[in-house]
Amino acid sequence: MAFELKQNLKLSQQLIMTPQLQQAIKLLQLSRMEMIDVINQEMEENPLLEDAPMDEYEETVQDHGHEEVSIAEIEELKGVERTEEITGEGDGKEDFDWSSYLEDYGTIGATYDRRDGDVPSWDNLLTEKSSLSDHLMWQLKLSRFTNLEMKVGEQIIGNLDQNGYLAASIEEIALLESVTEEEVEAILHKIQEYDPPGIAARNLQECLLIQVRSLGIENPLVEIIIKNHMKDLEIKNYNHIAKKNKVSIDDVLQAVMIISNMDPRPGSVYNEERVQAIIPDVYVFKAGDEYKIVLNDDGLPRLRISNFYKEIMGSVKNNSHSENGKKYIRERVQSATWLIKSIQQRQRTIYKVAESIVRYQKEFFDRGISYLKPLVLRDIAYDVEMHESTISRVVTNKYMYTPRGIFELKYFFSSSIQKKSGETIASKSVKEEIRKVINAEDPQNPYSDHEIVSILEGKGIKIARRTVAKYREMMNILPSSRRKKYF
Repeated sequence: MAFELKQNLKLSQQLIMTPQLQQAIKLLQLSRMEMIDVINQEMEENPLLEDAPMDEYEETVQDHGHEEVSIAEIEELKGVERTEEITGEGDGKEDFDWSSYLEDYGTIGATYDRRDGDVPSWDNLLTEKSSLSDHLMWQLKLSRFTNLEMKVGEQIIGNLDQNGYLAASIEEIALLESVTEEEVEAILHKIQEYDPPGIAARNLQECLLIQVRSLGIENPLVEIIIKNHMKDLEIKNYNHIAKKNKVSIDDVLQAVMIISNMDPRPGSVYNEERVQAIIPDVYVFKAGDEYKIVLNDDGLPRLRISNFYKEIMGSVKNNSHSENGKKYIRERVQSATWLIKSIQQRQRTIYKVAESIVRYQKEFFDRGISYLKPLVLRDIAYDVEMHESTISRVVTNKYMYTPRGIFELKYFFSSSIQKKSGETIASKSVKEEIRKVINAEDPQNPYSDHEIVSILEGKGIKIARRTVAKYREMMNILPSSRRKKYF
């Protein structure tokens, strides 16, 4: 067998992930808060980046005559700006056009005049709220406990979850404080007498029994049901409870009514979690018959390259030390420019995707969720001439303020269901129809999934019973047997 050497010429295409491309992709998929963190970190690491003062920025805007937002100005946001790439070569004096840069890229982002009523006010008033732990510790300090018992009590309170249930076992607490399990149990019973009723229970059954004793409920059937019929209570099998205890169904319903007014999560009243307002990335306003799209740049640093380093580049003498300084400044300029371009490209991409979504879902904005159209990533990708993966990154963790509320961009994408007429309807619209049917039902005689299918067919929506059950579970709606109300 002979061996020989050959030369072959092969032509192929390869995608090279340059640092600029990697940075642009990274910024595109970040949420608003994550992007602000990245920008602030870059500003700390790169001395050439600075945040333009608001007064200087507003003067620049006024000089250009931007008194208010118009459709033409919004259209300008879609234009792609091009600049020569900075290579880092040369002596540092003529290789970078500072005047051109400062004119074209002095700051990033769009601005607009916010008139009264244009933008929602966020009345998220923060008040100091007593936590569950603080409330229980206050009661513990008023109790007549020894120092050792006080430590055990602190361990018990410290091991309560946000709903007020004891998350640690008696054995673990006894081992931590070097006491007997009986001593821990005795202190636990004392703490279970604290406010709110039902606190420090180890399970739901104990929580309800504590509330029975705390509230002084005299109906013996209430305690019997809690002790022996929790499963029947969950599935509303009241006939079985009445038969087992040889009582009337009315007596059972009266006891169940008392139990239903108890709190299964007594600690949630003191839950420390606060509702945080969502800051939208895009605002959509109605102007006549059309919708106007504006990017939200509030809170974003208005980046520019510091003029201070322009003077340094021109005044430094040519020697070995100055060359190192010039090289460093060139690298920082290049890094800053890449960041600014990536942010601008991110904003333009979000705008284009939001514009396409509004165009596709105009009927939703005009008439409500029942008119939401089926939409997939491929549709928007084709419309804006981008890849589906890019659209997926854009709609993740981005929010849109609309006249109908705030929605994540993902909300506008949904699969389709065939109607009898041959048209398609979005799955979210079908879910809303199911919700409307259930909200309109008789609470004492709720619709079964099969009956819901028949009602939807009457509205021209053809859907399987198992699909109704799946959508109902996705919306956290109970089956008909558990939705039924007896009182």
